[in-house]
Amino acid sequence: MNELFVTRFKYYKSLGDKSFEQLSDEQIFWQYNDESNSIAVIVKHIAGNMLSRWTNFLTEDGEKNWRNRDDEFVNTFKTKQEVIDLWEKGWKCFFDALSQVNDENLYSTIYIRGEAHSVLDAVLRQLAHYPYHIGQIVSIAKMLKNNDWQTLSIAKNKSEEFNHEMRNQFLKN
Repeated sequence: MNELFVTRFKYYKSLGDKSFEQLSDEQIFWQYNDESNSIAVIVKHIAGNMLSRWTNFLTEDGEKNWRNRDDEFVNTFKTKQEVIDLWEKGWKCFFDALSQVNDENLYSTIYIRGEAHSVLDAVLRQLAHYPYHIGQIVSIAKMLKNNDWQTLSIAKNKSEEFNHEMRNQFLKN
């Protein structure tokens, strides 16, 4: 099961990575309006969540006393590289924790804000939470790049060609 989790989460991380590659520093910090979040702020929130939830997750509550969730929605970055560094730090913490998940502890009880969850449920929660925010990142990046956007999935009007290639690939195996 762990391998499946790692595969899925690596895919979603790659969508963020590939979006960042296409954006300038200025675009990482762009906000539609005062009530919306920039990509930088979304990354700060995702990483803050990861660091809190997955640091010592088997022995400590996932909502750490040192986490300031409200501050996650205030930009404090100066450069795109700072954003990417925090993104990587959050994912490293998460993947390190995920490597500790095994058949013996998958149904063990852990806590988030005092609420009991199985390890499996906590992982599944994040499998919904992180892609939700990564989807926001991709959507903002795609709007900013417009016609210069390099698709991260099946290109527009290329579904039939893609399906044909996939069938050929898997029929050969």
